[in-house]
Amino acid sequence: MTAPPTLGVVLAGGLSRRMGGSDKVLLTVDGLTLLDHAVQRLAPQCDGTLVNANGDIARFRTLAHPVVPDSIDGHLGPLAGILTALEWSAIHRPELEWVASVPGDTPFIPDDLVRRLHDARVEAERPLACASSGSQIHFAVGLWPVSLRHDLREALLEKDIRSIRDWAQLHGYAKASWPIEPTDPFFNINTPEDLAEADLLAQQGGIR
Repeated sequence: MTAPPTLGVVLAGGLSRRMGGSDKVLLTVDGLTLLDHAVQRLAPQCDGTLVNANGDIARFRTLAHPVVPDSIDGHLGPLAGILTALEWSAIHRPELEWVASVPGDTPFIPDDLVRRLHDARVEAERPLACASSGSQIHFAVGLWPVSLRHDLREALLEKDIRSIRDWAQLHGYAKASWPIEPTDPFFNINTPEDLAEADLLAQQGGIR
């Protein structure tokens, strides 16, 4: 199937202690920031793309996409970033009914991600979909209906839910799966060693 019109959001949250406290998504791989890699992979699959990030947005001044801070206070993690995208879409792009999210430290997301997430949720008759590779589910790589924005706000503020997995399980989710060989397309950067490995992969053409 052709994917319905979908807003893409790159979750580019806080600082990384394991990377020396730097703004991880601004670290470079093969001459581009991790954020640039994620945006370049996601944007062609979507009908608009934004970045969710807190703090001084001036550090993203070269980015050609909106940068939107959390719509609720407290630095509540990636689930708050998903809420932000759902609420932003409802206000600024009301014709879009879906949001696809990816983490900013995952530079090799598949080129067919959004379509396959939609295929999975239709086939499984579930309202949500998440990516998986091998035995791991990547809950931050997911597809979310804008219609659930009020439910998600309540979950964060009144039910104290912080985990994407916990919220997704409340509604039921489909899984779209990718192989991890020869390389996991959801390889993410957590350490300097990961960054070096990603740089090598990118120089070799990345993961397609």
